[in-house]
Amino acid sequence: MGVKHLWDILESCKKIVPLHHLQNKRICIDLSCWIVQLQNVGKSIPCVKEKVYLRGLFHRIRALIALNCSLIFVTDGSIPAIKLSTYRQRLNSGKNVAQNESNLHKMSSLPRNMGSEFSCMIKEARILGMALGIPCLNGIEEGEAQCALLNSELLCDGCFSSDSDIFLFGARTVYRDICLGDGGYVVCYEMEDIERKLGFGKDSLIALALLLGSDYSQGVYGLGLESACQMVRSIGDKCVLQKFASEGIECLKRPKGAKKLGQVFKNNNKENMLDHDMALNQGGENNSHRDYNFLHVINAYMKPKCHPADSDIVMRVLAQYPFQRSKLQQICSEFFQWPPEKTDEYILPKIAERDLQRFANLRLISSELGANLPLNEIPVKCPISEIIKCRKVQGRECYEVSWNEMDGLGTSIVPADLLKIACPEKILEFEEKKGRLKKQNAPKRRPKKTETVSSSMAELDLKLTSLSLDVNLGDHANHNASDSSEQVFQDAAAMDEPHLNNRDLPCSSHDEQIDWNQKGDSMAKDEVIDLLSPSPPKQLYASSKCQQTNGDRIEVINLSDSDSDTSPEHKRKAQELRMFLAGIRNDLH
Repeated sequence: MGVKHLWDILESCKKIVPLHHLQNKRICIDLSCWIVQLQNVGKSIPCVKEKVYLRGLFHRIRALIALNCSLIFVTDGSIPAIKLSTYRQRLNSGKNVAQNESNLHKMSSLPRNMGSEFSCMIKEARILGMALGIPCLNGIEEGEAQCALLNSELLCDGCFSSDSDIFLFGARTVYRDICLGDGGYVVCYEMEDIERKLGFGKDSLIALALLLGSDYSQGVYGLGLESACQMVRSIGDKCVLQKFASEGIECLKRPKGAKKLGQVFKNNNKENMLDHDMALNQGGENNSHRDYNFLHVINAYMKPKCHPADSDIVMRVLAQYPFQRSKLQQICSEFFQWPPEKTDEYILPKIAERDLQRFANLRLISSELGANLPLNEIPVKCPISEIIKCRKVQGRECYEVSWNEMDGLGTSIVPADLLKIACPEKILEFEEKKGRLKKQNAPKRRPKKTETVSSSMAELDLKLTSLSLDVNLGDHANHNASDSSEQVFQDAAAMDEPHLNNRDLPCSSHDEQIDWNQKGDSMAKDEVIDLLSPSPPKQLYASSKCQQTNGDRIEVINLSDSDSDTSPEHKRKAQELRMFLAGIRNDLH
């Protein structure tokens, strides 16, 4: 619990900071407070699952491991003698338990019941922490006092605790709560802010505990929150404990200026003043016992029983402990009934990210010292093998990467900003590779609309020109063919007289035969078939065989009457086609 209403007093100093604020920090954890928090969360779940508190602890730890937090569990030791009445009151469900305050110095601390249900929960949490590489420091008495000592001696950067009296033991940075998931954060209090905003130092907070009550004292009956704060401020932080120790309860009595004292309390009427005086004076002879209790409470906060900062046990827990994969698999199988694969899926990516964070810190330190070594010359091997692809997780830029020498883990996702610090060379290599693949897989560039129209126009012009040329060539060829065919027809008619036998047909000379063949070949080569013009009428073909002197036989094809009578019509149609094509060309341009 701590000091009554102290969290309310410190509300203006509360800060909500993102989870990555804990990155690379060494944090002491008051394990009892965490187990109580997680146990209460488990009770609020409609269907309570077995060991929900332990599962919640596991997920808190893995989130902090990924941030490269060096964690230290701190547990409670024996119960201080001054706290016995409060402890027994809690065991009796809030019933007041009398305690002889005059014999506090004769009482000794009470060992805790290690067989209780809560002690067994603490033991399970310690076992889980050791498998994850988290050491545990067993306090002599109060766990929050041991955390505060390590923080005040700068052996850790902050403490996790929900007991407000951790400030009274000397803590400088306290994290009261943690929230995981999307937009994770921690609730933080800095002693520097408390001193600046509220004017309360460690001594003033101890004075508030004397007035308002805490685990060590009942407080002053009838004294309210605002009255106690103003009273402590009026005395001052430097001398408030000295005044309480020398004057005891008498320092709270009404001074000579009644009106001035009236500003200290909530109500400024005479009746409340009388009630306050009666509360201070009740018991008569018991005032000396109360004054003695003040001294005892002050001493308990100023000199708690803890392991010294330079002791061997503290030095041992400050060392790094290894992660025990097989041990963790066994524990998770026993506590949560998880197969080894599920345990690896939860924890191995976080362990890998922690190793990458440590590698990034190494590069930052070497860069600050002026040793900007390339990646392949760093003595420590980079844990990243290669980048596979870009990812975005909860709006945050990330990369999916493969790992070197990480047994059981192939790929995982890491933040892009961490990778830029740890190994920017890998990012450059990935971007170059992606650029090459993009070039290889790039589709052919489609021509723009204007280019397509221009190319189509050019192709159409070429086709029209070719078509016009074919028409001209066709006319010329038809004209030549008509002349030649007429001559051949006359020759064939003369040779095909009824009184002549084909076998007795006189044959022309050899030279004339060759000239005829050459002329026929040239005609075949020059002839162009015009598909746009109408088909000419069928021609009559006659063939005759001529026997050469050397015995060779030559096939002679005789053409029928020429198409000279249809040539004017053909020329007219060709002329109309040329005009039509010229009109299309003009319209396109």
